[in-house]
Amino acid sequence: MSPRGVAIPDVRERLFAAAERVLAREGPGGLTGRAITAEAGCAKGLLNVHFAGLDEFIAELCLDRFGRTARTAGELPARAGRGTIAENLVAVARVLLDSVGPTVATLALTRPAAFLRVRQALEAGAPGFAAIEEAIAAYLRAEQRLGRLAAGADTGTVALALVGTVHHLLMTSWSGAPDPRAQAERLVAMLIGNANGNGNANANGSGSGSGSEGEGDGEGAGLV
Repeated sequence: MSPRGVAIPDVRERLFAAAERVLAREGPGGLTGRAITAEAGCAKGLLNVHFAGLDEFIAELCLDRFGRTARTAGELPARAGRGTIAENLVAVARVLLDSVGPTVATLALTRPAAFLRVRQALEAGAPGFAAIEEAIAAYLRAEQRLGRLAAGADTGTVALALVGTVHHLLMTSWSGAPDPRAQAERLVAMLIGNANGNGNANANGSGSGSGSEGEGDGEGAGLV
């Protein structure tokens, strides 16, 4: 309920979004229950009505953002044949970097109770990095069937390399670190270029490496 007793629609998301704004503006040190509810324009005790304290709130925020990215990744197989492979993979990497964000991920990692709750939820089947990895691998297999990715490409390894690197970037992208989005784009270009035998393809995935002649007929090389 709001201070005037009016029900607030989707209160969890309102509080989550408010917490992200507080984190962006003030950093982890400024994240308190009172700061979150003030930013959300809600009654001071509202957070504790829906969550058993700040640690549970942070864990649920992290899990919610993981789930959002997993849903986006789950839509990837339906995009097979549209756009370029590199564009589609970069889009998922950006959603993960933007939805969870280095600050949120690091905050959950440094609060033992929040980290334990996130870990237990993921072990119990909550969507997270494993679901994102599986969705990316399924998408790449769909592109293989369309001939846009080399038949011999190791789709599981490409998916693992991308998700593992994004996870690393989330944990290390503190202030002053290189732009994680640019790093993810370069990684995707390299992974897809190597998967198609083209070396390091350009960032938009439209390049066909000079070595493609010796790699079968370079099927789909200009479509990644």
